[in-house]
Amino acid sequence: CQDGYKNRDGHTIGSIVCGENGWSDAPTCQETCLNSKVKIANGFIAEPESTYLLNQKVKYKCKQDYVTEDGQTSGYITCLQNGWSAQPRCIKSCGVPVFENARAKSDGTWFKVNDRLAYECQDGYKNRDGHTVGSIVCGENGWSDTPTCQERECIVPDIEQNLLAQPQKEKYVIGDVLTFSCRNRHKLIGPDSLQCYHFGWSPSPPTCKEEVQSCDQPPRLRNGKVADTPKGEYEHGEVVEYVCNPRFLMKGARKIQCVDGEWTPLPVCVEEDSTCGDVPDLDHGEVVSPARPPYHHGESVEFTCGEGFTMIGHSSVTCIRGTWTQPPQCNATVEFKTCKLSRATAYETNLQERNDYEHNKKINYTCGRKSEQKHSVCVNGKWEPEVTCTEAPRCPPPPQIPNSQNMTLTVNYHEGEKISILCQENFLIQEGEEIVCQDGRWQSIPRCVENTLCSQPPHVEHGSIISSRETLEPKLYAHGTTLSYICKDGFKLSKEDGITCHLGKWSASPQCVGLPCRRPPVVANAVLPDRINIYPHGERYTYTCKPGFRIRGPASVECSGGNWSHPPECTKSICSSPPSYDNAILTSRKKNSYKSGDQVAYRCTEHYQMEGSNVVECRDGIWIGTPTCKGILVNGFYLH
Repeated sequence: CQDGYKNRDGHTIGSIVCGENGWSDAPTCQETCLNSKVKIANGFIAEPESTYLLNQKVKYKCKQDYVTEDGQTSGYITCLQNGWSAQPRCIKSCGVPVFENARAKSDGTWFKVNDRLAYECQDGYKNRDGHTVGSIVCGENGWSDTPTCQERECIVPDIEQNLLAQPQKEKYVIGDVLTFSCRNRHKLIGPDSLQCYHFGWSPSPPTCKEEVQSCDQPPRLRNGKVADTPKGEYEHGEVVEYVCNPRFLMKGARKIQCVDGEWTPLPVCVEEDSTCGDVPDLDHGEVVSPARPPYHHGESVEFTCGEGFTMIGHSSVTCIRGTWTQPPQCNATVEFKTCKLSRATAYETNLQERNDYEHNKKINYTCGRKSEQKHSVCVNGKWEPEVTCTEAPRCPPPPQIPNSQNMTLTVNYHEGEKISILCQENFLIQEGEEIVCQDGRWQSIPRCVENTLCSQPPHVEHGSIISSRETLEPKLYAHGTTLSYICKDGFKLSKEDGITCHLGKWSASPQCVGLPCRRPPVVANAVLPDRINIYPHGERYTYTCKPGFRIRGPASVECSGGNWSHPPECTKSICSSPPSYDNAILTSRKKNSYKSGDQVAYRCTEHYQMEGSNVVECRDGIWIGTPTCKGILVNGFYLH
């Protein structure tokens, strides 16, 4: 083959055999692409050769820490008639950095030089600049900084002179609790303790006062009521508890407190649409109240036990957000176990040491010299609650979470108690809906974040959004909106769960992946080497024509969405009558048709002479060559 060409086998030399029907093949060499002609910035050819055949796809790879312009570690280029399809380049990239007590605010997995990555610190932490958010930039040498956050501290709060705060420390971190008391026998106005959160101390510190006011009757709660019978007057520090009506769910603290003549803010009863299924079965018992499904949130059903059986536990079940509370048990009356008090517990509680407290026996006791009375009941051999003088740690009044509904409260809470949080309008709750009192501290603190809308959903090539809207005008989508895609014929979705708007950002969109193709179509008079049964989307197949035929149209077909592009044709490579040229006469014998390789000669008419070759050749159905006859110049004049 000539320089820059190869035969169909990819070699620069070959051979043909003379047989009964002529030569076994045409000595054809195809134009190739040179390895030296491709320059890949920051990359290299994966399997290098000196030359490549026409329409051959060649894989290239990027150096470490570099990617293609679409974020991949490798790509392909194709050898075309006019050279390589592209001169690709690999660009410097940064991968996902290592976060320390922080998280990214976007879902990217690679970043170009000068790309900026925003991050936010975990709750209770801040970065070196003292902020809870920050950003780093991808540079030629990697990320500009490490997204690191340190544990956040709470500064000592400003308190008045008459307040004593314990414990006294040099610094306070998230979870620390400060307890307050008043000097000079003053009365404490406000919470008796605060807790350090990622947003600072909460609630606000108390004050001290010599004299305090009592409160009138507690305020009415919309869609709710006071749990106990209201009194006419309440002393400073007294607590009132509320419950919501059936079909309503309480958000905020269920208790309010009289603080120097004023009640702390009420909770809110919001509508709850959930319902419960069938009432749980109770062995040896039955439902007292009539069964009227469906049962809505807050509705209760009463049980009774059959003759000879006694109930253990609450006599009713309540539907709470779609789930029934724990039902009671009906045990045979003769089977109940008795409760006992150890000598140490009896001494501590000023009770009599006994081993035969009967089922349902109630006791009242005090601890040491304290006047506060405690209560417990013997339930089938077990005291409920446990008879003890050990004080379980209590939590400070609940915090005022930023952007949540006002919850200024001064009541302490017991271990295991929960409070449901309600965010302000246009804010959404994240990371749970309840705070829990555990080990004397409030845990599982949620966040109220702004309800940011999402803009137009991302475009998916070969796909479209399934929409009931007739028009496609731009619109905004609310948090939680889910949209689905559909692919055009020949393509399928890479995943079926669509996209969801989350705080102003869409989740990762699916791709429409092209279906594979069957074997390429047969082309008459074409050579069909190495046809396989399945070709992936995007794969190309190249045809060559048999000797005596030439290709018409693109030599390659491409698999796109399960279908091949239109194939070429192999037409007979014969030439018709030789062409006519000015002032030239055909000297060869004229035939009806000429096969490829046949030549004919011309001569010029009188007073004209030939410039260049006088021969034209039939090559693949086309006459190659242009005989030119020019007039003879004599004494400055052309002869005609």
